[in-house]
Amino acid sequence: MPGVGHILGLTVMLEADDFSRFESPGNYASYCRCVKSERTSNKKKKGEGNRKNGNKYLAWAYVEAAHLIICFCPQANAFYQHKKAKTNGAIATKALANKLARATFCMMRDQTMFDVKKIFR
Repeated sequence: MPGVGHILGLTVMLEADDFSRFESPGNYASYCRCVKSERTSNKKKKGEGNRKNGNKYLAWAYVEAAHLIICFCPQANAFYQHKKAKTNGAIATKALANKLARATFCMMRDQTMFDVKKIFR
């Protein structure tokens, strides 16, 4: 991924361990703390789950990767600016981190290289 160096790459690789233990990209993103821990029904909030569940080091790594990819990838920067205009910077960064976590899962599962066209359509 653009902007992800040796330290972040090794952190993701060593903390995630075996990607086959996750059923889907959403499960991996949840483990990385890149999604909200909220239960809703009929568009009403019914409670929250354990928001501290998951790997805090992966959460850190993907937020750092999101900050770095903004500088090196114009498509990621456009996505970030679009989200930031609708909400705020923290939520936009976390949304970008979610996309990166999902992309990493798919890259590791399929043994492919990073393709910016697949992640930012």
